[in-house]
Amino acid sequence: MFSEADFIHMQRALTLAARGMYTTTPNPRVGCVLVKDGVPIGEGYTQPAGQDHAEVQALKDARRRGHDPQGATAYVTLEPCSHFGRTPPCVHALIDARVKRVIAAMEDPNPQVSGRGLSRLRDAGIDVRCDLLSNEARELNIGFVSRMTRGRPWVRMKVAASLDGRTALPSGESQWITGAAARADGHAWRARACAILTGIGTVRDDDPQLTVREVDTPRQPLRVLIDSRLDVPLTARLLDGTPPLVFCGRIDERNAAHADALAARGVEIVPLANAQGKVDLPAMLKALAERGINELHVEAGHRLNGSLLREGCVDELLVYLAPSLLGAGSAGMFDLPAPATLDARTALVFHTVERVGDDVRILARLLPPPTAR
Repeated sequence: MFSEADFIHMQRALTLAARGMYTTTPNPRVGCVLVKDGVPIGEGYTQPAGQDHAEVQALKDARRRGHDPQGATAYVTLEPCSHFGRTPPCVHALIDARVKRVIAAMEDPNPQVSGRGLSRLRDAGIDVRCDLLSNEARELNIGFVSRMTRGRPWVRMKVAASLDGRTALPSGESQWITGAAARADGHAWRARACAILTGIGTVRDDDPQLTVREVDTPRQPLRVLIDSRLDVPLTARLLDGTPPLVFCGRIDERNAAHADALAARGVEIVPLANAQGKVDLPAMLKALAERGINELHVEAGHRLNGSLLREGCVDELLVYLAPSLLGAGSAGMFDLPAPATLDARTALVFHTVERVGDDVRILARLLPPPTAR
């Protein structure tokens, strides 16, 4: 169905889409290549929200180079949009340009589009094909797909540990278990996320900034804090710069004055209590999705890590293992109860395993429970 040239041009479109890794939120990362008579004549990728999508960028690029896109093939990493959002539908731009063929890597999971864009192109007499390098396109927009299909972000939990799974000495000392290359790599994963989440325990113990610093980035992700009792001190470094979003249990007479002081610093506080008065974690994910958060990056302590895992709020683990041993009594990665049987254990699948400097990076994805498979 697809030629070798089709694969080459779509791979180029995916490379272009990756250029929007840090800037397209809440929109998906999309690339487009226009090819006419076997020669690329224009290319583009989705710009920040409210600006041109990839298809419009590619059409402008072709015309800027002196090419007429009529009769060209458009290679797009995601089905062209067919609805009015911040910008007009891309299908109109392609139809008006009189392209001959459109090849999309995958359908748009957005229910406002979801096949409608491809149908409109076909109705206009354009030869439309789909499902070329769809797995690669989906990986690039794994968070957008999650938000559109599940109503929650894709949640990636990062942990740095020794080879025996320890994240800190009994004294709490943890800097640095992994090397400089692994730390920089971890910041690159921070940078691609829409938001970075931590818990009040980590704020107390480490006073993190929770910002991207080890790699260049055009924007800082939203910082999110889970603080059930609203105990975050006003001196916390997390409050410096752009104020974070704080989820707490309840605001009452015990913490009302502190809530007012935080609000005066520009902090947005969202009470979201479960039956135990703690933050309702699944409801928090839904609330973040409603704010356009596609990928949520978690860097927290073993207690919050365990709570998120127990409540089914984690999609994959980003684990850096250092070639060292910290021994018994040191802090572990997750606060999880032991399963009654091996069949009841938390099952994962290794997605990638790579060496980063002297350390090993494992990206492992959680599998559904046996009864849900």
